[in-house]
Amino acid sequence: MSRTASVALACVVAITVAGSGLSTPAYADSIRDEQYQLRALDVPTAWQSSTGAGVTVAVLDSGVDASHPDLAGQVLPGADFVDGSTDGRRDFVGHGTTVAALIAGRNDDSAGVAGIAPAAKVLPVRVLDKQNKYDDATVVATGLRWAVDHGAKVVNLSLGGGARSDALAAALDYAAAHDVVIVACTGNVTAGANYTEVWFPAREPGVVAVAGLVGEESTGAAATGGGIAAGGGAGGGADALWTGSLTGPPTVLTAPAVNLIGARPGGYWRVQGTSFAAPLVAGVAALVRSRWPTLNAANVINRLIRTARDLGPSGRDERYGYGEVNPVAALTAPVPVVRRNPLVAPKAPPAVARFSERTPLADARDADHAWLTPLRALIGAAVGLAVVVLILLAGLVAIRRFTRHHA
Repeated sequence: MSRTASVALACVVAITVAGSGLSTPAYADSIRDEQYQLRALDVPTAWQSSTGAGVTVAVLDSGVDASHPDLAGQVLPGADFVDGSTDGRRDFVGHGTTVAALIAGRNDDSAGVAGIAPAAKVLPVRVLDKQNKYDDATVVATGLRWAVDHGAKVVNLSLGGGARSDALAAALDYAAAHDVVIVACTGNVTAGANYTEVWFPAREPGVVAVAGLVGEESTGAAATGGGIAAGGGAGGGADALWTGSLTGPPTVLTAPAVNLIGARPGGYWRVQGTSFAAPLVAGVAALVRSRWPTLNAANVINRLIRTARDLGPSGRDERYGYGEVNPVAALTAPVPVVRRNPLVAPKAPPAVARFSERTPLADARDADHAWLTPLRALIGAAVGLAVVVLILLAGLVAIRRFTRHHA
């Protein structure tokens, strides 16, 4: 299914380059201190239980710069479904590199960006072009199927648009059937676009749709300038929904989306958008899958939603979903086992044929017992034959008595 560029974008609103020479070791050392999401989500405590080892996370995006210091050794050979010019380990935009490092940036030193699941591996699948968009959702669908077939247990989709694609929906079903956790951004309030609902594929049942929080009081550093697209600014407290985030009934979880430091080819930048909230949740899914390797996708998702930090009205609501993802609780809290993905409504039981209230009771009785009709006929014939036989026998007896009496 083809779509215009206006409805097929990465879930990013504003990317602001944080300055020149940002790849120098001195600046890289200060990056870790600016990763407030690690403190806000208490990720170091979560690492005591799991670091994501043994889990492959597919990043369907603009590619991933495997040469970035924060991702050295973290990126597997992938695939390029845009023009075949790479194996997924090159990024022409920077978007995919930022997403990948938020998921699995190294934490074996104190420099640069550390991901939520630093021991996980990234499978890069290029589906976004050099304008950070896709015009045909079948490209994403093909990339998703490829990722599933090549070992991904978690997939991050920081992309989407207004129109639904049957091909991509079928690929999501394929991933679910192969026990894969799918995480996607809800999308952003984008200048010039009339989006009023959560983007597809995030709104597809079974997908973990992630909206963006302010995360911390905005300093204004990421609000405007030099980005891929203009967007709304931050406002409110740390728990407030970011004003640029789309949200609605399909929203499942939230995570920080504003004023995040991200890796990019050649250095770092400051970013905002639901594109960067989604990988924080994907990283937590990787932690859970690593902690319990035999836990199926349905129960991984169940852990994420059952342990979320509730925001807004009690329970799930249309703005925050189940609340903010909570890595420590997801890895330590007792959570009951479920048999199916809690984000997918159970199938309705098959319709049972019932008689109309206007159907006469006699008709209903006859219809229910129609199988008795042949039996009734057989019994009637047998009874009739028995009567005939009895009559004949009685006649014979009478004749013999009459004969003896007159002999």
